[in-house]
Amino acid sequence: MTIWSKLAIAGLAALVPLSASAETRVTYKSASAGTSYYQMGVQIAEAIKAGTDGGIIVTLEESQGSVQNVMEAAVRPGNYVFTTPPGLVGLAQGAKGPFDGKGNPKFDEIRALFPIPSLTMHFIMSTESGVTDFAGMEGKNILIGKGSFGATEGAKYLELFGLKDKVNLADVELSNAGAALKNGQIDGFVTAGSWPAPNVIEAAAGTGVALLSLSDEQVAATKRSRTVIPAGTYAGQDKDVVTTSLDVVAFATTAMDDETAYQMTKTFWEQKEKMSADAPWWKGVTTDMLASIPGKIHPGAQRYYAEKGVALTDAQK
Repeated sequence: MTIWSKLAIAGLAALVPLSASAETRVTYKSASAGTSYYQMGVQIAEAIKAGTDGGIIVTLEESQGSVQNVMEAAVRPGNYVFTTPPGLVGLAQGAKGPFDGKGNPKFDEIRALFPIPSLTMHFIMSTESGVTDFAGMEGKNILIGKGSFGATEGAKYLELFGLKDKVNLADVELSNAGAALKNGQIDGFVTAGSWPAPNVIEAAAGTGVALLSLSDEQVAATKRSRTVIPAGTYAGQDKDVVTTSLDVVAFATTAMDDETAYQMTKTFWEQKEKMSADAPWWKGVTTDMLASIPGKIHPGAQRYYAEKGVALTDAQK
């Protein structure tokens, strides 16, 4: 072997660690396995890898909910991305609500990247329970989960609709809702996720279920947006279901460098059409949803929106 061949081989070997070191790794904190938001996390991870030719690798982490995701923003280093309704970020920054007594200056470093499909409330009852409206839930075993937006919102709705202390709250993880419904351990469950929600699809396929619909008065009492889940979305659902929803956003912190935030945001929007073809919940995501973000948007993401002529408010910059 000539000296030039040896040098060429050595040069190629030297390139390997350089290539590996150029790879940017991002942790994406999502939701519990089996939910629509976990599935979205899988899709985003695949889209970012494909759209950056492997330059950014997203590792998905399961979570018990939005409150946990925000709390970890105070202690996670580097490229930590998480999902939550924007309002929870505001509560964390003000040390209010679930963050009362848990304030941290690190919460002020949270920055938005892009919106994702809205949280849609689902109230699911087994057909065997015979429950077709909220009043019928009285005395039934209901699973609302723990620590998630859906659990908090579900508890709020039970109180608003006069059911506080009138239902038996099951001590079962939300990830086990389908199995618990099928074996009769619970009569119904509450979950928040964009439709079609995987855990609701599973429950509807394995057990006859009924989705409860809210009246206009009930929707108004929740102070959330009115949303309609179209008939036929789930097995056995023969009519539209009226419920509520809340905007959700993917956030990072100032620990993420501007270039990574730019590439994440740019790739998300460029890959959205392909994701929409694979899962219908992406079709409703538009840049108009940025208006729901009251806090600051990451400078790297701002760069992308400026390139695309998307107007941001002074408060978001």
